[in-house]
Parts: sequence; C-alpha cells; structure tokens
Amino acid sequence: MNWGKVLFMHELPVTGEILKTVLKHAKWNKVSKVVSVCLQIGKLSDLEDEWIQHYFDYLSKGTVAEGAKLKIERLPIVIQCQSCRLPHNVEASQLAEWTCFGCGGKQGELISGRQYYIKDMEVQSCERFD
Repeated sequence: MNWGKVLFMHELPVTGEILKTVLKHAKWNKVSKVVSVCLQIGKLSDLEDEWIQHYFDYLSKGTVAEGAKLKIERLPIVIQCQSCRLPHNVEASQLAEWTCFGCGGKQGELISGRQYYIKDMEVQSCERFD
C-alpha cells in the first residue's frame, strides 16, 4: 500500500465539495470562467494547500473552474474561556498548556481553527452589458 496517497486522501472529498459549491454559484450567476477561489481554512485543519490545489485541478477539468487558482488564507485558532468567556488567539503549540490570561481558567472551548469557507471567487461573466 502507498501510505503517502492514503494520508492525503481526505482532501479529495473536501475539494469535491468546494468545487461543487463553486460550480453551483457559477451557474447561478452565469459565469463563463472561474479565475480564482479564495478559501479560508483554520490553522488546525490538516488540509494541505498543495493537495487541495492538486485535487481541484484534477476535479475541475472540463468545467468553468478549470485552471482556477486557489488562494488560501489560514484562519487563527481561537479558544474561548468557559469561565469568563474571553476569546484567545493561540498557536497549535500552546493548546496543551493553555491558560486564560483574563481569569487564569484552564477550561476553554475551540471556536475557530478547524473550519473552511469559500470567501469569494474571481470570475468572468458571459453576459454583456451594452
């Protein structure tokens, strides 16, 4: 078994859903070409930028999104203290020993860091406005 391919296969279904959403919005808006797609992905997500682009290139062949470049922005990891409700931006390396700097609490809830969103798309429209 080729473990390298197994480790990165989870990007395929996620990228498929991203493409499905892009194509749906392109159709609704009579888009002739999707030039780029801006994605926001949480820093805790294990989605790899290069694999998402690789799968997007593969899956989008023959569609209006073929050749589109993915612009990926990483969103911060945010934990909200369960005691005082103060949100904290943290790095992944700080998660195991996190302490609220507001009240000293040690219980927090992850409110950002694993998500992914389509922020926007750059497109060309097939409609002419004369």
